[in-house]
Formats: sequence, C-alpha cells, structure tokens
Amino acid sequence: HPQTPPIHPQTFQSVPVPQLQLTEEEKRLLAQEGVTLPGELPLTQAEERLLKKVRRKIRNKQSAQDSRRRKKEYLDGLESRAAACSALNQELRKKVQELEKSNGSLLRQLQALIKETSTKPAQTGTCVLV
Repeated sequence: HPQTPPIHPQTFQSVPVPQLQLTEEEKRLLAQEGVTLPGELPLTQAEERLLKKVRRKIRNKQSAQDSRRRKKEYLDGLESRAAACSALNQELRKKVQELEKSNGSLLRQLQALIKETSTKPAQTGTCVLV
C-alpha cells in the first residue's frame, strides 16, 4: 500500500486575508466613537453596523458641505445680478433725467415758436397764374 508523503508547512501557500481599508476620516470618526476595528475582513455584524454608521456620517457631512457650497454660489450669483441691475437702474434714471430736461427745453422752444407765429399779422400772398 502506498504511503502518503509527509506534509511540510512550506508546501502550503498562504491565502491572503482581505484587509480592511479605512480612510483617515473613517479612522477619526471610529476613534471618536471609541471603536477600533480589526485590520482584516470579515467583520462581525456589530462592526459592520458601526462602519456603515461612520460611512453614512461621512456622506451626510459631505452632502451638507456640498449643499452649503451650492447655496453660497447661488447667493453670490444673485448678489452680482442685483448689483448689475442696480447699476443699470442708475444709468437709466440718469438717461430719463436727461431726456426730461431735453423734452422741457424742446417744449419751451415750441411754445415760443407758436407764440411768435400767432402774434404776427397774417401776410397776404399774391398768386400768379401763368
């Protein structure tokens, strides 16, 4: 009967254990929670829940930052539009004043012409037929 060869430990290839990769933010929040997770997977259900909770906090924080950034951009845009409208409004008010002044001057000239023509005696003209 054939003998099985002896098994030597160096003949086994080591199976790599998946490592848990955490960001600095995740590590910081886990430390705040007073939790240290093992460096290898799989995690227990409780550890999975904690990690999900921390990752959700990070997503919420990022979402809040994005929301504040978008709101600031929107308000900056409104402020610049308001400033542009205000400048245009000032320009148009100035133009209205100039036109009203010009209109008043033209009106006085017209009234003077009307008065001048109404006080002159009517001139009789001679028509020659050829």
